[in-house]
Amino acid sequence: MHAGCMSVVIVGASLAGLRTAEALRARSYGEPIVLVGAESELPYDRPPLSKEYLSQEHSTTPPVLRSAAGLDELGVELRLGTRATGLDPRRRRVQLADGDELSYDTLVIATGADARTWTLGDGLEGVRTLRTVADADLLRADFDRSPRVLVLGGGFIGAEVAAAARKRGLDVELVELRPALMSGALGARVGELLAQMHRANGVRVRCGVTASGLVGERRVEAVELSDGTRVAADVVVLGLGVIPATAWLQGSGLDIDNGVSCDPHLGVVGWPGIHAVGDVARWTHPIFDESMRVEHWTNANEHADVVASAILGAPRTAGGVPYVWSDQYGRKIQIVGRPAATDEITVNEDPSEGRHTAVYERGGRVAGMLTVDSPRMMLKGRRAVAAGTPAADLVASLH
Repeated sequence: MHAGCMSVVIVGASLAGLRTAEALRARSYGEPIVLVGAESELPYDRPPLSKEYLSQEHSTTPPVLRSAAGLDELGVELRLGTRATGLDPRRRRVQLADGDELSYDTLVIATGADARTWTLGDGLEGVRTLRTVADADLLRADFDRSPRVLVLGGGFIGAEVAAAARKRGLDVELVELRPALMSGALGARVGELLAQMHRANGVRVRCGVTASGLVGERRVEAVELSDGTRVAADVVVLGLGVIPATAWLQGSGLDIDNGVSCDPHLGVVGWPGIHAVGDVARWTHPIFDESMRVEHWTNANEHADVVASAILGAPRTAGGVPYVWSDQYGRKIQIVGRPAATDEITVNEDPSEGRHTAVYERGGRVAGMLTVDSPRMMLKGRRAVAAGTPAADLVASLH
């Protein structure tokens, strides 16, 4: 669609972008919608990429969110394999990598986040990130060759990749800079419980160190760690987190500060007619009174509904309880709220069953909760965060 055509343009064709288009259509919005995506695949689900998609048994077909026929029924113009390269909000134009321009009446920024990279690995084969289905395909092909795997970073993506590699019988080393896995958010004691789960399944976990260099000519052969250790590795997976995908907005005049700055209804601050959804949006969450981005699947779905409502003149506040889950070694790890290592943390361990809970208290209230294989307790935690329940009440219910 060339300049002169007015429409809703959604830049980003992953979960948040697609769900926004669906939410508009579900509300009987009949005007043109253009969905722009940098990847050539139909919109697909990302969580399986670090889990079952890496297994030998799983289909190599990407886990699409909506079939081609379903997208036709939605009546959305798809511009896939086309990256947005710039934005002129005064002229209401989006520039594309193919030289085209899209004009819009309403713009939705849904470009998500990109995997952090590491310059020490530049030029060496076998150094991988995991964000897209193309990344997952490369990593899965690597795993087919039975390599020695080193995962750098002990967050959810790194931990899930380590678990998937061990499920395939591979030799796995998991390296985390902090004193324990995810201890920056969850605290050292909870991080150690998660590390024990990996060790029990044959992963060598090293905490308090990081990589200082890679060894190899054309392909990585080993990793040098900051404590002087050299670890042999044929594949190095960088699980170093993500950064919001906002490079294409440089020079646009939008307020970019660890994401796109939004009001409570996810309208971009200072720019009527522009909204942001999902990982790229930063706004003040009403439960925590904190400016934040939330990189969770459930958040992308909620944001889509909020923005669709705002576009149609019925704004509501984005304020769902953050929730994320991870599947590792047949265990389900769930986190709700906004836990922090600086919170007062009450941990209830059940070593015999492998079920654990942790309540995070801030200002006397429940700020977050983690559970391992305790779905009923997770429901309690979710309600407690939403209601601002005194932490002592939730802790008492653990016993």
